Amino acid sequence: MSVGPGPQELDPAVHTPDRPGGDRSIKVDGGNSGIASTGDNAVNVLINAGGISAEGTLAEMVDRLVQAVRTRRSSVEDALADKAYLLAQKVSDRLHREEEQQRLRDPHPLPVHWQLVPPKAPGRRDSNRNAPAEATDAPPLDLAGQLDEIAAVYERNESGWLMVLGGAGSGKTILILRFALARLKARTPTDTAPVPVIFSLGSWNPTTTPLRDWLISQLERDQPFLAGASPNGSTWAAALVGAGYVLPILDGFDEIANGLRGPALRALNAATLPLLVTSRHAELEAAVKATKVVPCAVGIELSDLTLDDSVNYLLHATDSTLPGGTDTTTPTGWQYVLSELRCHPHTPAGANLAAVLTTPLMVTLARTIYESDRNPSELLDIKQFSTRDALEEHLLDNVVPTAYSRFLSNQPAAEQRRWDPELAQHWLGYLAAHLRQLKTHDIEWWRLGTSMNLSSRMLVAGVTVGILSWITVGIVYGSTVGVVYGRAWWVSEGAIDILLNGLGIGLAFGLTHGFATKLKVGGPVFEPSRMHIQIRGGTKKVRESFLPRVRGGLAGGLVFGVVFGLGLAAYWVLLGYPVLAVALVFGNGLVIGIILGLAVGLTLALMAGLEAVIERKTSVSPSELLNSNRTTVLTQLLAVGLVIGLGHGITIWLVNGFVVGLSTGLAAGLTVGLGIGTLTAWGRWVLLARIWLPLTGRLPWAVNAFLDDAYRRGVLRQPGAVYQFRHARLRDRLGEVYEEHRNRPPA
Repeated sequence: MSVGPGPQELDPAVHTPDRPGGDRSIKVDGGNSGIASTGDNAVNVLINAGGISAEGTLAEMVDRLVQAVRTRRSSVEDALADKAYLLAQKVSDRLHREEEQQRLRDPHPLPVHWQLVPPKAPGRRDSNRNAPAEATDAPPLDLAGQLDEIAAVYERNESGWLMVLGGAGSGKTILILRFALARLKARTPTDTAPVPVIFSLGSWNPTTTPLRDWLISQLERDQPFLAGASPNGSTWAAALVGAGYVLPILDGFDEIANGLRGPALRALNAATLPLLVTSRHAELEAAVKATKVVPCAVGIELSDLTLDDSVNYLLHATDSTLPGGTDTTTPTGWQYVLSELRCHPHTPAGANLAAVLTTPLMVTLARTIYESDRNPSELLDIKQFSTRDALEEHLLDNVVPTAYSRFLSNQPAAEQRRWDPELAQHWLGYLAAHLRQLKTHDIEWWRLGTSMNLSSRMLVAGVTVGILSWITVGIVYGSTVGVVYGRAWWVSEGAIDILLNGLGIGLAFGLTHGFATKLKVGGPVFEPSRMHIQIRGGTKKVRESFLPRVRGGLAGGLVFGVVFGLGLAAYWVLLGYPVLAVALVFGNGLVIGIILGLAVGLTLALMAGLEAVIERKTSVSPSELLNSNRTTVLTQLLAVGLVIGLGHGITIWLVNGFVVGLSTGLAAGLTVGLGIGTLTAWGRWVLLARIWLPLTGRLPWAVNAFLDDAYRRGVLRQPGAVYQFRHARLRDRLGEVYEEHRNRPPA
């Protein structure tokens, strides 16, 4: 409500006769403002709940206005609750699929032991020695249960966030998955409890993106129905986070890049959001030591499995029994291995295997690898596996061959593709090395191939665009201009003209690729857009994107013009033209580039009015994000190609006739469209992941099918719109083996 002098004009329809005592009444019908007067003083009343009708005294109107605001607030809260419930459903569906893909459902799950860590020092290993007995004497935790004990610790937590600590493969990720599922199962449609959402911390850069902004962007990427505008003007994702409807479960503090863990710890410590964070000990200790910041968190430490835990689990999982009683048969397979572990745990072979089987990761790998006809007795071969590390590397090295020798029961036989296990291991090794080089843990399709140095990517882009422009211009010229001017034109000018155009265009777009990568002119480049094209007005979007897109187009056009002009000038120098003519032809190329860039920028800026946020009702997968981005990019390139082709074609038509104008316009539109396409997320995906990397043997030709199949086989997991390796240790091992093979000298 705003109060101020009365307006100059008063609508008689809303003014009623005076009432006794100087009290005057008002009437507001379906608008946003009205006149309220008491005595001889008039005030403006602004009502922000459209469609309200109020008539009566000022006091009555204010009462109705307050009620309307309450009603509106209630409707917004109901809408938020509905979005939160939908988010809970989508998260629950994804986590249940994750259970199935990782084969985590087990009638006899592994127990996990844990203990509370004193709140003031959750990152210190030795802090447990001084913990009170009641805090450290915790019962084994059943990973398939409701996690009542962990939930109780979380509910009693007054520090703001809970830290789950444990070594590599200790079960942290499975624990938080079960924790999230338990809370989701207990949630009702009208529940206001926050929705647990698991985020992989490895992709967060705390020096460039605040925690809340990063959480919101991840939600908008993975849950497109939260990317739309809420009643308060922000996105639904921002509204849910701001209203406390999201419980962030941040998996992998240790996966954050080394130099960023200190800033990340400070940001987490300052956060007011409820948090649950997982980490390995060493990385958290190093961050605490470097920053002198002690996390204000309650800590839970996962302990190693006991030998009895592992043996009992493997007995149930492999349907084995220990020899004894009147049974005189010689034990074999798992019966022999588990019997040796029980009876002779201190022999060198037994000690190595017992040490390996102290983490849930290694226990489940041993079970999976040796659940078929393979004999697990080799695990006790001290000559082959003389150390614990050798035995763990053996298990990790056999994950991929085992996964690719298995028939996928959750997929029809006709739809299953057969991948060579050795090639699959090589391709997955490249992906692992790619992630290590980029210092990330997400396999993002729009970044595949970017571990190559920039100069190599520029060369690939330039050569590809150059070849495509030769083919395009050659076909178009051959079918039109070549027919008009005949064979003599081809011999004297045509072939050279096409060759030089291809060289110039390829070089120009190759340099533009590098320029756009380095400077990110006009905003972030090579990232998939969350927009799709639809016919509807959007002048606000045009205003917001006009300058950035025009600026980006001009910058790219300037680079193109300089390179293209220099190429033309060099050619004219070789032909012996005077300096003035060379300067003029360079200026001509520069002007062409600037006009081209301006046209592209203006076209893309105006197309912003047709862009709308993708608001699917379902979560998005990597392939769905790729397909939607491809549609958007192709629509934009079609518009750019039409504008450039028409403009260039009409200009040439006025000088050289209709046929030549048509052919050159068509060639210009296709060539520029192809070149601009390499500067988009989908275009770079095609260029690198669909052409270059398969061509060089680092990835298969059917990249999408391969990644999806690896996910179905449990080698990869899918936390939203990206893929990740099942476990960081598997990723690291695959990357190490790949690098060893690549650096090995030829025999």
